[in-house]
Amino acid sequence: MLLKENIPVSYVFGKIWKEMLLVTAYAALIAVLYNTYHFTRISIPIAVPTILGTVISLLLAFKSNQAYDRWWEARTIWGGIVNDSRTLTRQLLTFVDSPYELEKERAFCERMAKRQIAWSHSLSRHLRGQDPLQGLQRLLSEEDFETIQRYNNVPMALLELQGSDLRNAYKLGWINEFQQVEMDNTLTRFSNEMGGCERIKNTIFPATYSTYIHFSVLLFILLLPFGLIEFFGVVEIPLVIAISCSFFLIEKMAIHLQDPFENKPTDTPTSAISQTIERDIRQMLKENYKQEEKHGASPKASKVFYVL
Repeated sequence: MLLKENIPVSYVFGKIWKEMLLVTAYAALIAVLYNTYHFTRISIPIAVPTILGTVISLLLAFKSNQAYDRWWEARTIWGGIVNDSRTLTRQLLTFVDSPYELEKERAFCERMAKRQIAWSHSLSRHLRGQDPLQGLQRLLSEEDFETIQRYNNVPMALLELQGSDLRNAYKLGWINEFQQVEMDNTLTRFSNEMGGCERIKNTIFPATYSTYIHFSVLLFILLLPFGLIEFFGVVEIPLVIAISCSFFLIEKMAIHLQDPFENKPTDTPTSAISQTIERDIRQMLKENYKQEEKHGASPKASKVFYVL
């Protein structure tokens, strides 16, 4: 995710530099031909590209809103994951009798809490198409790690282990029936949140819609020099570049926001959120956990421009 307050200009225009080169060459060619050869002295009323540009602006605005809605829904879901992770840990520490005094009960609480940390990290990597098992050995027992290796969907396997441990705790009398139901509801919310993320990940933004808008933008740019050159002459070159840049940037922004789990700078910051979950859960378990030291980051890490 982009965390730096002032995004570098090189990053912004680095996304459209190829388009800008082509537009510059095209606008310069039209200006040269218009001023050199009489048979190319073609101009069109400025109202034509104006009307077309207005229509395209409305379409781009609609597309940007739809893309942002997908991004914001993903961020809202991960906000719920943070809250429910804290809730599950609190339930473990308050529902289970003497979790800080009795060895078996304490081990049970720590096992489920750390498995929840593993679940958030694995879900983040699973959504981004990365190895969901990476880094989980430090959080899981050897038996759990061997079990989840047999699953294609590692987060689902971890939730299954959580439910199994919860059932065993009820049978052993560590929690009562009401407490089991409450904690199972929390696990159900995790399953729903995972399903929501997978729905966003697997639902492709309509390709035809994006293609039609892109072709409309190209048509607008092709007509734009002919509408400006009669009034501005050679000055139409920077004007065409500036106007085209605006349209291309808005289009690129919508394309990047519509897929919030592709490991891009505009992604939902699932890695950072997972680290926050780990920090909070470890502190609730009375472990001395410092996120900056653990991950080799300085206190100013939030000011750095990088991809999570």
